Amino acid sequence: MHVYTYICIVNLESAIKTTHFRSNKHKAGLNVLYTAWWLKTIITGEFKKYGITNEQYNVMRVLKGKHPEQMCIRDIASRMIEKSSNVPRIMDRLETKKMIKRCTSNVDKRETVVTLTEVGMHILEIATIDINKVFDKVIVIPEEKAKELNDLLELYREKE
Repeated sequence: MHVYTYICIVNLESAIKTTHFRSNKHKAGLNVLYTAWWLKTIITGEFKKYGITNEQYNVMRVLKGKHPEQMCIRDIASRMIEKSSNVPRIMDRLETKKMIKRCTSNVDKRETVVTLTEVGMHILEIATIDINKVFDKVIVIPEEKAKELNDLLELYREKE
């Protein structure tokens, strides 16, 4: 297992050096943002070994969910974790790395469809093994607490 460069300070007040929050809801929002940044930083370090970004990994995971079927870029974009991601640019980079294959749709010639290549599938599989190890190491809460957290986060995003 790797030693992580970025250490997450458990107490939010210590991490951001303040005790002044408008409310517990405000603190919870900042806590979610800080924790997401911390986890993304760790995961970004893992992906560097494979020459991919978080967004590229996300695209490959989406494609794997439909593999061996092709997907149009619009459908891929709708499933991204970061909705503001520039999916066509991500596709350009993955195609350059021979991890995806793009072609024109047989159904609609105006549409581009994408599929994972064997190279992309291989990189995705080995990167996923590493990411799962990271999650097992850094997410140290019991399953029942994880379920509670998931329920709270979904409630938090209820008006999305």
